[in-house]
Amino acid sequence: MKRSYTGLGETEMELLRHVWQVGRCTVADIHKAVMKYRPVAYTTVMSVMKKLADKGYLKFQQEGNAYVYWSAEPVSEMQGKVLQEVVDKVFSGSPIALVQTLVEQGNMSEEQREEILSLIEQLKH
Repeated sequence: MKRSYTGLGETEMELLRHVWQVGRCTVADIHKAVMKYRPVAYTTVMSVMKKLADKGYLKFQQEGNAYVYWSAEPVSEMQGKVLQEVVDKVFSGSPIALVQTLVEQGNMSEEQREEILSLIEQLKH
């Protein structure tokens, strides 16, 4: 089992990313999306999505026989909050340490490095 540094488990984060991609969706929609990559029980997806709603990451309402889920906040805000948790817990609150680690790991393509440099240039103006 992989350890979580964000307070969200690996499956919770996986399902949350799928909801972010799809938007308004049912458990069946997310189950179908996950099944393309790995086998998972429908009931597992259902219980994890309920937990995500209980934790405030998702909202839902009943429509007919199904529950429709969506992100509780705009995706960029939620990603920012999750990333801030990682920065706080793993990098002692230092965004500089986060960026330094990303750069030193060497997992970025030249194009990604150029995009980051462009973003930094935009911050200067």
